[in-house]
Amino acid sequence: MTVDEKKTARKSVAGSAIGNAIEWFDYGIYGYLLVYISDLFFTFDDDGGALARVMALGTFAVSFLVRPLGGLIFGPLGDKFGRQKVLVLTIALISTSTACIGLLPTYNTVGFLAPIALILLRAIQGFSAGGEYAGAAVFMAEHAPDNRRGIYGCFLEFGTLVGYSGAAILCTVLTLIVGEDGMMAGWWRLPFVLTILMGILALWMRRHLHDPETFTEDVEEEVDQPSALRALGNLLKTYPLQVLKLIGFVTLLNIAFYLVLTYMPSYLSATLGHSTAQSNFSLVIIQLVMIAVIVPFGALSDKIGRRPILIVASAGFVLLSVPAMMLIQVDSFVTQLLGIGILGLFLVMLISTISATLPALFPTKVRYSGFAVGYNISTAIFGGTAGMVNELLINKTGNPLVPGWYLAAAGVVGLIAVLTFRETAGRSLRGNVVPGADDDLRMARGEELIGAKTGSTPTVGRTDVSDENSTKG
Repeated sequence: MTVDEKKTARKSVAGSAIGNAIEWFDYGIYGYLLVYISDLFFTFDDDGGALARVMALGTFAVSFLVRPLGGLIFGPLGDKFGRQKVLVLTIALISTSTACIGLLPTYNTVGFLAPIALILLRAIQGFSAGGEYAGAAVFMAEHAPDNRRGIYGCFLEFGTLVGYSGAAILCTVLTLIVGEDGMMAGWWRLPFVLTILMGILALWMRRHLHDPETFTEDVEEEVDQPSALRALGNLLKTYPLQVLKLIGFVTLLNIAFYLVLTYMPSYLSATLGHSTAQSNFSLVIIQLVMIAVIVPFGALSDKIGRRPILIVASAGFVLLSVPAMMLIQVDSFVTQLLGIGILGLFLVMLISTISATLPALFPTKVRYSGFAVGYNISTAIFGGTAGMVNELLINKTGNPLVPGWYLAAAGVVGLIAVLTFRETAGRSLRGNVVPGADDDLRMARGEELIGAKTGSTPTVGRTDVSDENSTKG
């Protein structure tokens, strides 16, 4: 790549990552503040707090139920009008609605209007998030060099972990400083309100970004650009198997992500009765370790491919989720840390590769739509509901190992999906064909990647062999 291309790619990664960090900072603080939110917004519960927690988790799930709607709208818009324009809009919606949660009156002040307003803001968050994550991943993947898409892509998930870790650290430190009574008195609002400052920074960064050539060149080649609605219809008609593959894999990804990083604080403190501060601290440690290893895993996927890493991670969840949950049951900080660490290791293996893997499931003209629709359908059904479903199953069965069995079942689904993936490491995303579908596309690192056999216009991918030469299609 040339110096200018490197600079552009890095700006694109940074602009994508900060938006992702804000999105997951929001979900993180909601998970860590769930105990207070359930008491402050659902105090009509007379069941010792159990029903309130389920209802608060249900409110968490609401934002996921509307995500497919956001994906259905923002995805086709991003394919038709450009990724950058949509990403500016989604980050504005996410940061504003999150900050407004910190300004809401509680149930004791306005009664049932409090949970209704909370649900409405969570719905706005989910609607905008339906276009945010998919758009950021596609935007980053199309800017990255073909033979370094893994390491570039992992920085998007680096933003995810930074957002979650920032939420964990802020909420934990705040709780230690002001105490439980201080949090209930109003300090729980601070993390939500701070999101507006992060949103302003993200907007400033994204306004100066430009759509990648991978997108603009392929769009220019299209003589008849379909409407956004028609593009969505073309996606579901032409690439149904690709959408199903993505849904299967994202089922595992979301269940693992939200059980390990969002539901776990409530599970450790409310279900197992462990210290809230100790539980949060153990998760902070695991997340910091995940941040430290995500970039090496991303780089490794460029060398050995995405599939080997994804297969090991999926199989790991199948075999070791229940043993890991058994370790977490033990009232010992060390064993608790080990159990969460096992799940965190397999999770970071998944997320280190997804931003490079999932955009490569679709050709350029439906890439944003395909990612957004498949990802958000799976997220709505299995991601946001994971905590609530596990809480209900634990209450029903009395078995605290339910999350382990749930993760193992998700691992089976994810493993089946991963085994159907083509290896796309090093493959070009250019050209309106599914990456990896062209047998003449050469996989050797450092060589031009040429698509010719499908009858489509041959395209040449970027290989980043040196800083001085850059090959463009």
